[in-house]
Amino acid sequence: MPRLTIYKDDHVESTVVSNLFIDEYMKDANDAQLKVYLYLLRMMNARQATSVSDMADKFNHTEKDVMRALKYWQDLQLLELDYDDRKNLVGIHIRDLFSRTGAENPSVPRPVSSFVPSPTAEAPASISRISSPENRDLLPETAEDALAKPSYSADQLKEFKNRQDTSQLLFIAESYIGRPLTPGEVKTILYFKDVLRFSDDLIDYLIQYCVDKGKKDFKYIEKVAVNWAREGISTPKQAQKNSYRYDKNIYTIMNGLGRDGSPTGKELEYISRWLKDYGFSTDIIIEACERTVLATDKHRFEYAEGILSSWKRQNVHHKADILKIDDSYRQRRKPPVSPKSANRFNQFAQNNYDFDVLEQELLSN
Repeated sequence: MPRLTIYKDDHVESTVVSNLFIDEYMKDANDAQLKVYLYLLRMMNARQATSVSDMADKFNHTEKDVMRALKYWQDLQLLELDYDDRKNLVGIHIRDLFSRTGAENPSVPRPVSSFVPSPTAEAPASISRISSPENRDLLPETAEDALAKPSYSADQLKEFKNRQDTSQLLFIAESYIGRPLTPGEVKTILYFKDVLRFSDDLIDYLIQYCVDKGKKDFKYIEKVAVNWAREGISTPKQAQKNSYRYDKNIYTIMNGLGRDGSPTGKELEYISRWLKDYGFSTDIIIEACERTVLATDKHRFEYAEGILSSWKRQNVHHKADILKIDDSYRQRRKPPVSPKSANRFNQFAQNNYDFDVLEQELLSN
């Protein structure tokens, strides 16, 4: 019987802690200080962002407890705290224990420094940057890091809800969803503005777009928002054009009318009316499009609108209903059959001539 190779997935499931830390620093640290430092190591190795509020929520501590723990390790020179001009904490630099003590142990990987931002207006908590002990210059963030969702504190949520321009946006969102928003959903809207940098108009269109698709779950709405952000969408018009590329119905209808590219605003109104107001399936609309193309080269949307509005009035729901209408129309168009006369001259086909027109033709020759 052949030998079996045992292997596991290639991903990191552990965080390395220096023996020097265990021997020299762990014995004097309290519970909160140990949790904060070990958690920073774990997030650094995973290349993930965190924040003071995130750590406070995770370990059931206050934000002041977390800040005291950070300052404790800063006093011991195990890390450095970076502040902006307004004295807001924007970064945490975990120092290399080996470079401080001169100790070397080839069996223990050397830790990397990590920049772990806190959620502020200047440096959103979603951006995670990595630097080396020798070079503190920040490397460009990856797309995933730049769009990561931070953990907002209750104070940040309260501040956001109290903004003058926020109440109208939340009211619009609740109108679309049909209920009051939960705190988590309000945090998601804050994320749209704070990290994704969406305007109020774009957030309005985003929620309306998802609700129109029958999706009111904020997890779905957030996924759509992140996809838009990755594609550089910053206006409702760009989002609208982007949605056309993935809407098979719109593409099929445009193609059925012999059109390439995205529809104009007026053309989109027609398509929306046929799909939503009239409630027609795509196959019925395509039937109208095919008849339109055979009939005219101009004003095709208007011509198709005439056909479909007529079918709407006649309660068309299936293509079989269209066949019945066509058959009824053909029956009405048949010429009436006159009764046969006993006069033998009526046995021949008779024509109706306009003798005035014939006379004019004869006089002109």
